[in-house]
Amino acid sequence: MKRTYEEINAKIQRGDAVVMTAEEAIKLAESNGIEKAAKEVDVVTTGTFGAMCSSGAFINFGHSEPPIRMKRVWLNGVPAYTGVAAVDAYIGVTEEREGNGPPYGGAHVIEDLVSGKAVHLRATASGTDCYPRKDIDTYISLRTVNQAYMYNPRNAYQNYGVATNSSDRTLSTYMGKLLPHYGNMTYSSAGQLSPLLKDPTLRTIGIGTRIFLGGGIGYVAWEGTQYKTTPPVKNDVPVGPARSLAVIGDLRGMSTEFLQPLTFTGYGISLAIGIGIPIPILDEDIMRTAVLRDDQLFAPVFDYAIQSRNRKPIAEFSYAQLKSGSVELFGKKVQTSSLSSYYKARIIADRLKKMIEESEFMLTRPVERLPEERTQRALDVCSREDVL
Repeated sequence: MKRTYEEINAKIQRGDAVVMTAEEAIKLAESNGIEKAAKEVDVVTTGTFGAMCSSGAFINFGHSEPPIRMKRVWLNGVPAYTGVAAVDAYIGVTEEREGNGPPYGGAHVIEDLVSGKAVHLRATASGTDCYPRKDIDTYISLRTVNQAYMYNPRNAYQNYGVATNSSDRTLSTYMGKLLPHYGNMTYSSAGQLSPLLKDPTLRTIGIGTRIFLGGGIGYVAWEGTQYKTTPPVKNDVPVGPARSLAVIGDLRGMSTEFLQPLTFTGYGISLAIGIGIPIPILDEDIMRTAVLRDDQLFAPVFDYAIQSRNRKPIAEFSYAQLKSGSVELFGKKVQTSSLSSYYKARIIADRLKKMIEESEFMLTRPVERLPEERTQRALDVCSREDVL
């Protein structure tokens, strides 16, 4: 059984494409078998909603009178990076507001913009002949700026590891609060709905792939940072952090339903982002991985008390075990909890399904595949000669 993107898109345009969420496709394959399911289903939709720290937005404010070449910028008191052009800035979601007050960062600025609020802009400059102005204090919104688009260097991480803590004190991490003596475990994945677990070698996901991003339309722009293809594999799926995506999309059209700031006590700020990716069922092999269940998908456990990049997995559990609420580790019952929302992932997969069924979302063939082989380099303290 073979299909093409053109055949699937023609069916979408006619309104007769068969689209199922990954959950629905799993049930179909269980009852009818993979071969029949592959013949019946054209597209499987996926979804994930969790913290994606490596995210942010580019904004072009437009030129003031007289013009200014912004050297430092603050948005609602949050520093933004300005080393790109006169009135362009990049606001990272983890950047925090200067001074005291409740936690507030770049993630909150993005949420405020998407929700239609006014955002305070303050900028300073040294002044030049072509950009004489030295400061500006004003307000902006999505209505007043030129471009405002999210560009996220690392999203939708493929199978991030599970966190626990063997030490005798509580650890505050980006995986949440980890209790002493293996007091709990946290994980961050939608498991059987997670996009990159459904197409683990990215046969259908590459540069130019159209995706659901933050409630709007986005695209895969490049391989994500820390992208690697070397973890061990089980059931054709990496067991541990592997591939990731760099994605891009217009903030206009996004929704705060799928963009929500997060504050991790003792660590900092992040942004929960909703991402959904359609998997075109081009053949039976793609259907075979698209219908892998939680009990067939596994994640490694890492001890965050070991403060080293070289820490090794201490255990491995399926997502079915993790989602049960507890697992047994070294003879001890340990509570498990998810930092990502399966509830929201299900909404995203269903929303994307409806968009395709209503011909509001067409599939795009990647213009370039992402790397099939990639290792991840480490940062060492080196001399100049060592790095040449």
